[in-house]
Amino acid sequence: MQHISVAVIPGDGIGPEVMEEGLKVLKAIEEIHGGLRFEWDTFDWSCRYYLKHGRMMPENGLDVLREYDVILLGAIGAPTVPDHVSLWELLLPIRRTFQQYINLRPIKLLRGLESPLRHKSHEHLDFVVVRENTEGEYSDMGGRLHRGTPYEMAVQNNVFTRYGVERVVKYAFNLAEKRRKRVAAATKSNGINHTMPFWDEIVREIAARHPDVRTDIYHIDALAAYFVTRPESFDVVVASNLFGDILTDLGAALVGGLGLAPSGNINPERAYPSMFEPIHGSAPDIAGKGIANPIAQIWSISMMMEHLHQPELAGLILEAIEEVLAERKVLTPDLGGKASTAELGGELVRKLKALSEKF
Repeated sequence: MQHISVAVIPGDGIGPEVMEEGLKVLKAIEEIHGGLRFEWDTFDWSCRYYLKHGRMMPENGLDVLREYDVILLGAIGAPTVPDHVSLWELLLPIRRTFQQYINLRPIKLLRGLESPLRHKSHEHLDFVVVRENTEGEYSDMGGRLHRGTPYEMAVQNNVFTRYGVERVVKYAFNLAEKRRKRVAAATKSNGINHTMPFWDEIVREIAARHPDVRTDIYHIDALAAYFVTRPESFDVVVASNLFGDILTDLGAALVGGLGLAPSGNINPERAYPSMFEPIHGSAPDIAGKGIANPIAQIWSISMMMEHLHQPELAGLILEAIEEVLAERKVLTPDLGGKASTAELGGELVRKLKALSEKF
């Protein structure tokens, strides 16, 4: 029997709603596999916690999380707490302390869905974005000066280290070797004249070690356009923290919306827990209505199973998602249906169990 410890942080807004459906999937996996047991603890760290305690998590929060195999996150953010507070006091400390330097986001058009790109279908939209997750444009270096005066100023420094860039680019090339052997790197070296040429140099150095992988370096503005005009040309896209953040939201829009978009914050060396989460945010406008789409949360669990060396279970979860989408009988309003969050989650669990007979 393999026991897997999971730290569950449902978070804010629709986070608890979609997390509830995700945990149902974990229970179903236990029934299907028989040799897996998930032991999870739930933590109420959130914007509500911040309003009560003046911080997003306890002082020893990171020490608590360190003991788990993986972390499942719902969503963080609320109108009552500034976004930079919720991000910098919970998500970023987790990503950086646990060296989750790979943010992995699949851009895949699932069966049963249509892309807003009218001439593109499933074979055209199936690639992955590898985003640097711990430094770059989201570094905590800079500050404000002369606050409240006419000459107030703000400085934010981009920080790119050779160590940080090399490890994310190496990961991207190693991933491409297992896929279709193509890497596209995002840059803006014509306008950002120190950090981006540095990034490009390292991409070229590592590309030279992978002669069988086609490597293209695109300026970010052109790359965003190519996501729309020729997404079929991409296999693995590697990007800095900011560029990757923007590109993956664009990619999600091309394959059905943020309600379908999962992500993994990965520590490839497994020295620390990795964290899996949907990228849709807390969606306070629909929170509590019971209509949130739980697919992104459940697809994140599929990514978690892949990380836990359970590729068959990961594929089974994704197959269940695609089957339900293709049948178009039980869908939430964002997908054109009338089902509730719980109804779609329940249908996914039923489909998962039905498909498990071949497991």
